Amino acid sequence: MALTSAHPAPPLLVSRLLALALTLALASARKIPASITPISRDLYHSSDSILGEIKALVARNSDSLTMDTVRASNKGYSAEMFVVTFNHAKETVKDGSKIKIMLSFGQHGRELITSEVALSLLYILTEKRRIAGVDLSSFEKILEHLVIKVVPMENFNGRKRVEAGELCDRRNGRGVDLNRNWSVDWGKKEKDYNPFEEDPGTAPFSEPEAQIMQELSKSFKPHIWVNVHSGMEALFMPYDHKNTTPDGAPSQLMRSLLENLNRRHFQDSCLVGSGGGAVGYLAHGTTTDYLYDIAKVPMPFTFEIYGDEKASTDDCFKMFNPVEKTTFDRVINKWCMAFLILFEEGLRILPGSQVASQGALDNWVPMGGEILERNADEKSGNENRQLEGLDLGMQELKTYFRLFIISTFLLMFMFCSRISKNRNRESGNF
Repeated sequence: MALTSAHPAPPLLVSRLLALALTLALASARKIPASITPISRDLYHSSDSILGEIKALVARNSDSLTMDTVRASNKGYSAEMFVVTFNHAKETVKDGSKIKIMLSFGQHGRELITSEVALSLLYILTEKRRIAGVDLSSFEKILEHLVIKVVPMENFNGRKRVEAGELCDRRNGRGVDLNRNWSVDWGKKEKDYNPFEEDPGTAPFSEPEAQIMQELSKSFKPHIWVNVHSGMEALFMPYDHKNTTPDGAPSQLMRSLLENLNRRHFQDSCLVGSGGGAVGYLAHGTTTDYLYDIAKVPMPFTFEIYGDEKASTDDCFKMFNPVEKTTFDRVINKWCMAFLILFEEGLRILPGSQVASQGALDNWVPMGGEILERNADEKSGNENRQLEGLDLGMQELKTYFRLFIISTFLLMFMFCSRISKNRNRESGNF
């Protein structure tokens, strides 16, 4: 029944209508702006189709792939995550001697390109999908010594929101940034803090997605962890919450690995360093900082795989994802190749690694580039440079220590001799 002036609305109904209007107004004010460029449906899989392809891939390659479905919930909100494990040559190489690598894609819902890289990488590892100019048969020996876990879509609920039209949203299904929900320096807000970009949640690990990933860090105990994002091209190591990298030899090994990857594959075009120092702002409660400080993962990284610097800030899809096929294919090929080189560098550089890489991926054709070749002398020099550098460093320290001891002894001898002479003189004069 319609309300008219002859039948005034009851006070309770009026108050409810006003409250509803206020709620809608606030929701409208808080709404993330729509992206100018829509999702390229001819290039990008839907979230359901990506997971469907991966399930079929696992079924076809059960000798090397397994998939686990992990669920968690908290205060009425639940999340489901698929974890794919690649374990090649299970019978010939014991798992305890293998390098364990964790790759997480799609932590931010709007970064669709990252999950496309995950799908293509799984095809390459199992069904040898080609990369231009790469002989993947030479890579088999490296794969035998790896166990790789892949989370192709960490933020499934957030991805669904993006596919429904919220193309600028990077948060999970209840509005929390999963890369601010970890416990190291959690909750700190910079002056430019934006709750729609960086909401850290009500407490560290309040979100089921972060709880699942934390549990994976404890149970799998990876040697290398890569959190894959888009927005720029960069290879980051800790820290995100301060403008510095960790001290000591482990930090030097991380930097060395990233610099080798940047030189070999990107011709030194990527930013390399700490996220807090290189990206231009500090981030608190991030995955990478927790993995290094608390979970003690030896090499946790954040890779940024694409960004359109010319896109306007309200054109989110274009800013974070390629929108035409040539660029899309180039990004997929380039970063799948980057991960293969990362695997090789990890085997080469990690202490205690039982496999010395033979440079299987040294010669290849990057998309749009020239053939990269190095002669045998240069290859062997590059392979031995890390160990030689460490040996030379130890030798130099020993030399400096010996010189220090000798110098100290000589100074003490000269000092004692002078005191003895002075005493003799004083004794004679007296």
